[in-house]
Amino acid sequence: MQYLCPNTVDEAVGLLARQPGSCKILAGGTDLLVRMRSGSTEPEAILDIKRIDEVQRITEEDGGFRIGAAVPSAQMSEHAALAGAWPGVVEAASLIGSTQIQGRATIAGNLCNASPAADSVPALVAAGAMARVAGPGGIRDVEVQAIPQAPGRTSLGTGEFVTSIFLPARGPRASDAYLRFIPRTEMDIAVVGCGISLTFDAGGVCTTARVALGAVGPKVILAEAAGQALVGTTVDEAALEALAAAASAAATPISDKRGTVAFRTHVAGVLARRAAVIARTRAGGKS
Repeated sequence: MQYLCPNTVDEAVGLLARQPGSCKILAGGTDLLVRMRSGSTEPEAILDIKRIDEVQRITEEDGGFRIGAAVPSAQMSEHAALAGAWPGVVEAASLIGSTQIQGRATIAGNLCNASPAADSVPALVAAGAMARVAGPGGIRDVEVQAIPQAPGRTSLGTGEFVTSIFLPARGPRASDAYLRFIPRTEMDIAVVGCGISLTFDAGGVCTTARVALGAVGPKVILAEAAGQALVGTTVDEAALEALAAAASAAATPISDKRGTVAFRTHVAGVLARRAAVIARTRAGGKS
């Protein structure tokens, strides 16, 4: 097996293009190394991107934040401006594994692992985040929700990899939240996850709402009807009831040892309601 360690994005793209067999990207490695150790994946080459300067930084850009693909979730938690602007995204990233894992795990890796139960992905989709993808055809920006296609499968083409995640600018009366249900108190995989991002006008009326559900379908679900249930309201009790019903209706879970279809469907609505209340309070709406 070859170990490749480029210093620039262009060098990484070139190395990927010259690989005749399978090559995996190593950012944090918290998923890849586990799969390699278990024998579930055996790449012919590993391309370590951690020496590429631009993928190791969090930078402010156009009022928003660009998070490099090799930035660990612990670094996100320590970035005061990012945590203040996008607390839901940061809290979702902080739920990935243990404290030790968070020193390595990245949201780009969490996204590209394409697990339906990934914690950071519903929060990123709710935030309207964009993934910057580098490859043989150049650089392109893609909605985060378009990257996962099915469990373990992404829309990335041959020789492409994510270099950063961009969280857009937001106004003064906007915020987000992420909640999940797990059987244990920590270090478990989401049975259901829900990210919500809300924006309010000066009168306290919700003007935009994005609701994303995880672990209740083969990939993250942007529940548009659930978001629309809040738009034009003050996110009052009636709106929250409509939100919960729409979130449950959008869920398409399976039954397994961690939860039944009925349970997951119900919990999707419960979490959506609770996350909306948190996001509303954070945005300065009615408490």
